Amino acid sequence: MEQSQFIQVRRDLHQIPELGFQEYKTQDYLINYINQLPTNRFEIRKWKTGLLVKIFGTAPGKTIGYRADIDGLPILEQTNYSFRSKHEGRMHACGHDFHMSIALGLLTHFTLHPIKDDLVFIFQPAEEGPGGAEPMLKSKEFSDWKPDIIFALHIAPEYPVGTIAVKEGLLFANTSELFIDFKGKGGHAAYPHQTNDMIVAASYFVTQLQSIVSRNVNPLESAVTTVGKITGGTVQNIIAENARLEGTIRTLSEEAMNKVKHRIEALVKGIESGFECEAAIDYGAMYHQVYNHEQPTKHFIEFLKRKKNVNLYICKEAMTGEDFGYILKEIPGFMFWLGVDSPYGLHHAKLQPKEEAIDFAISTISDYIVTL
Repeated sequence: MEQSQFIQVRRDLHQIPELGFQEYKTQDYLINYINQLPTNRFEIRKWKTGLLVKIFGTAPGKTIGYRADIDGLPILEQTNYSFRSKHEGRMHACGHDFHMSIALGLLTHFTLHPIKDDLVFIFQPAEEGPGGAEPMLKSKEFSDWKPDIIFALHIAPEYPVGTIAVKEGLLFANTSELFIDFKGKGGHAAYPHQTNDMIVAASYFVTQLQSIVSRNVNPLESAVTTVGKITGGTVQNIIAENARLEGTIRTLSEEAMNKVKHRIEALVKGIESGFECEAAIDYGAMYHQVYNHEQPTKHFIEFLKRKKNVNLYICKEAMTGEDFGYILKEIPGFMFWLGVDSPYGLHHAKLQPKEEAIDFAISTISDYIVTL
């Protein structure tokens, strides 16, 4: 398969987005594609709805790992693509269709043109939640083929095609989901004194939440607390017995994350006391920061400086989250941004990355792997 045909691979995958640990059609597509390669230089192992593929080197001295995430998001697609999602309310709005097609391009190249060292391609499920990297890292399948060095990319709509953005050290934030359920006493809107209104309680909490970053986190650090969804009540004339908040916490240090959570828990206790209600906090999926190791990142940067067709940008850290951070906690490596030039950002229903970035990435990364 020629590199240009990986655009069609991306389009195929774009039509079948699936949520974390539900990527059955995606896994089947990947397996069917890989099994059609005209070589026997590889072995496939399943892990849940993901895959690990090992390409045997000619004289292996180490194992090089490359990871691509494979799940989609619960978003109703609003693009004008002819290859729109066929799964209602699901979309590859974070570019994982790009990530997979690039990984398949690299895998194809190195099955047909093997290098000295072994290569392991990791198609990881559930990056968007509840988190596939940490349990996959602990699996026997991963342990058997554990790489000595590993890297991955993430598309970046804000950069033009041909740009690779990277930095040593902290790249992505520590992140945690946030779910809080408030339970009070419902009743008729005409008799509020006989109830404990959870819409009022939840609203007070959202207002208090804003004080954490401004008054409890060191101003020289960075933190974000966002409530993106509030649900509560049934109809307009019944006082709500229950309310639920759904949000996210993001920090650039583990210390700040612990501080934010401590303050959330204290504020929730105050709401329980003040509104005579009960509350339960669930932090959901928590992702470790993505921290790029110094030596492999420097080597990658020096390689990119020699590539005339690459626009290298040394970027700043971002408040985005990625469970690849768990893998980098155990294995030396790095993650980088790949420019795809879309007016709509990540997780947007109209995200439309430029497909020219696929061939660019396959070519550039193929050349890089040979230098390792």
